Amino acid sequence: MAGTIVKVSGPLVVAGNMQDANMYDVVKVGREGLVGEIVEIKGDLASIQVYEETGGLGPGDPVVSTGKPLSAELGPGLIESIFDGIQRPLDVIYSKTGSMMSRGVDVPSLRRDKKWPFRAVVEKGQKVTGGDILGTVQETPVVNHKILVPPGMEGEVLEIANGEYTNNDMVAKIRTSKGEVSVGLMQKWPVRKPRPYKEKLPPSLPLVTGQRIIDMFFPVAKGGTACIPGPFGSGKTVVQHQLAKWSDADIIVYIGCGERGNEMADVLLEFPELKDPRSGQPLMKRTVLIANTSNMPVAAREASIYTGITIAEYFRDMGYHVALMADSSSRWAEALREMSGRLEEMPGEEGYPAYLATRLADFYERAGLVRTIGSEERTGSLSAIGAVSPPGGDMSDPVVQATLKIVKVYWGLDANLAYKRHFPAINWLLSYSLYHDNLKKFLSEETAEDFQTVRIAAMNLLNKEAELEEIVRLVGKDTLSPPDQLILEAAKSIREDFLYQNAFHELDAFTSIKKQYHMLKLIMEMYHHFHKALESGCALSKLTELPIMERLAKMKLTEEKDINLFETFQENLKKEVSSLVNK
Repeated sequence: MAGTIVKVSGPLVVAGNMQDANMYDVVKVGREGLVGEIVEIKGDLASIQVYEETGGLGPGDPVVSTGKPLSAELGPGLIESIFDGIQRPLDVIYSKTGSMMSRGVDVPSLRRDKKWPFRAVVEKGQKVTGGDILGTVQETPVVNHKILVPPGMEGEVLEIANGEYTNNDMVAKIRTSKGEVSVGLMQKWPVRKPRPYKEKLPPSLPLVTGQRIIDMFFPVAKGGTACIPGPFGSGKTVVQHQLAKWSDADIIVYIGCGERGNEMADVLLEFPELKDPRSGQPLMKRTVLIANTSNMPVAAREASIYTGITIAEYFRDMGYHVALMADSSSRWAEALREMSGRLEEMPGEEGYPAYLATRLADFYERAGLVRTIGSEERTGSLSAIGAVSPPGGDMSDPVVQATLKIVKVYWGLDANLAYKRHFPAINWLLSYSLYHDNLKKFLSEETAEDFQTVRIAAMNLLNKEAELEEIVRLVGKDTLSPPDQLILEAAKSIREDFLYQNAFHELDAFTSIKKQYHMLKLIMEMYHHFHKALESGCALSKLTELPIMERLAKMKLTEEKDINLFETFQENLKKEVSSLVNK
């Protein structure tokens, strides 16, 4: 079906004679065939958001509907790929057009020429249903790509192949109630439609990030949701890079949604060089990148979020734990606002569309720990972590407030901490996590029974420090009692020796949960022993000069294999304090 353009307004194009089109159909706009998507229909007029530069388009130019929604291609070749917001492979486009992307470039999302080694795991005559595994492709050394029966399909396997095949080839034939259906390595899925699952489960496993302030104080669960709001320069992108590098997810999907080009370039340069701490392979061997930089057409930002989360759901359905980083949802919301304004919709708060909160909820609700479809018992998780960039660091911004109503973890970044070079610059007094109860059992069993007790005691010291800081500003530190001065010393040790983490140091960039517990336990032991010593008449100045204090400052550099040394540190602490008290 063909229509004609009647109006062009930036990335918004209005076409007539489109009465047979449907919402969210993909269309080809103009003589160059620019990719667009229908976002509003009024009579025979269709409003189309175009994912490419619309310069040169004019009334009378043709518009052709494909009759299909915007869909992601899902199959071997996703891992290690770098796509734009509508899943066009940037490396292939670069090889065709150079560094400046030409308009109307039409390339398949996944390569059609590469052959993949397919190994069947089902037999002829076997009954299968949607979500069942037909076979596997070893896509990278660390990712075994599982070829799934498409959702909604059920029947008997008539033919099953073994060998090397491309994404165009069929590898199985299934007899269904509607006839025989051929299944290939690749399937397509509409990006705005969540992929189905049997059941959403309560999250009970932590997403271990190796970042001490996160894992110890504000953890996120596998299948959980988190947001990182903060002003410019506070380290949102750095935190997300660290999570992508070090989290114990099986698959990483990183979406640069309206991100600065130089920061996306850093990701593209760093990830192939970074070694995965679990496998020793380059981190890109389990990563998918969506690069939609701030200079790319604004409408494609809106699609990039959905493209990324659809790819993440696909790997979740295989039974993998997937971590999705969206940087940033504010720029995604700005794209919504621009398109809404051009559609002449009634604006909501600060010009954002009235459906902003609904769209955000639709996105974050696609995260979760789920029991996947299929006859085989299988669970997978999708953890969604979004950065939010409120203008001027204003936390009352509608995007921040709408996000906080949905997510369960809030890592509030503080510009003052960033200016003091304290990273990660997560403010421990503002942040929170609602997953503590879910993770309590697992963390206690994996580390120590008093894990939560140590964490709460340390958090109480940080809160007391904040209260005492007001008094110190007014009358000075020397007016405080020795026990209160000890609180300040212990809180300082927590801040500087535990919470501060050097992302560029080999031993400090990642810390296991067990080491985190032992580090914080040692600080709390120091506090309790010093408190008893003060009650025995010891001077705080003498206690802070003990040799163990130097050991505390360097404990973060203890190697993971030497974690048993912390027991020695505790014994030395006890001996040094006892010898001072008994003098």
